[in-house]
Amino acid sequence: MSKRYQQAMLVSCLIPWDEGGELIEDVFRHEVRETLKQFNNLYIFGTAGEGYAVTSTQFKEIAGIFWEETAIDGVYPMVCIIAMSTAQVLERIGIAHDLGFRVFQITLPPWEPLRDEEVMTYFKDVCGSFPDSKFLHYNLGRSGRILNGSDYRRLEYAEPNFVGTKTLWDASISGIFDVATMTSELQHFYQETSFPYACMLGECSMLTGWGSLFPTKIKELFQYGVTGQTERAFELSVQLERVVATMMAPARDYNRIDGTFDKMVVRASGINMPLSMQSPYKAVPEDVYEACVAALHEQFPDWPG
Repeated sequence: MSKRYQQAMLVSCLIPWDEGGELIEDVFRHEVRETLKQFNNLYIFGTAGEGYAVTSTQFKEIAGIFWEETAIDGVYPMVCIIAMSTAQVLERIGIAHDLGFRVFQITLPPWEPLRDEEVMTYFKDVCGSFPDSKFLHYNLGRSGRILNGSDYRRLEYAEPNFVGTKTLWDASISGIFDVATMTSELQHFYQETSFPYACMLGECSMLTGWGSLFPTKIKELFQYGVTGQTERAFELSVQLERVVATMMAPARDYNRIDGTFDKMVVRASGINMPLSMQSPYKAVPEDVYEACVAALHEQFPDWPG
């Protein structure tokens, strides 16, 4: 059965801030343009993109710039919405919808974990308010509830414009199996380490946090998966884990929110990305970043690019 959303590699575009916490527009535009040279499914405002931290004014400004850069034939831009209530989610979708966006990631409201009936109400209210748009669920523990295969099966039947999911980076094998086998039309996005296994269960897609730094290797991994070259996909995935462990070893004592490490990856790819985060989160120190990059180039010089 055909999927409701195309099979793809999904890449986040991060937000560069100056010392005052304001957008550095030229760096952001450059990042988006460089990403488009390698990938055509881009999104903003996930956890790495600090979607939880932006004001409504910043949301509208950044989304507007992102639309200007991605409103191109063959490019599929997406906006992630992280908010505390249905009303806030609808408000931000409305802003992005007015700009031209028609594909959105949504999280569950996190203040209190939703019960089954409330999950269905939430998706009905959000998806039903924008019938011309497509919605993916960003499934993460910060919302207080992880949705499973049974949840997604109910939503698949109930909401025709609910098209897919983006799973946690540490999705278990049993969790992947549950989601993949309980739904038929949804497109599921998995991170690189989960992707080879998920490919054995049917068509799926890849969420990559390493595409900007390792575009050739990431696209190779994706092709192995979608063409059924499972052994090669697993081998390359294991290699990627070794490379990542080596690069991030100097930062192992820094327990930071996701975007801090993602900004290191983007800067290491050649983008002039500041490491700074919106308050109250702290960036990884510059000397630690330099040590991470040095470790990568010393032990795996053929991986970047």
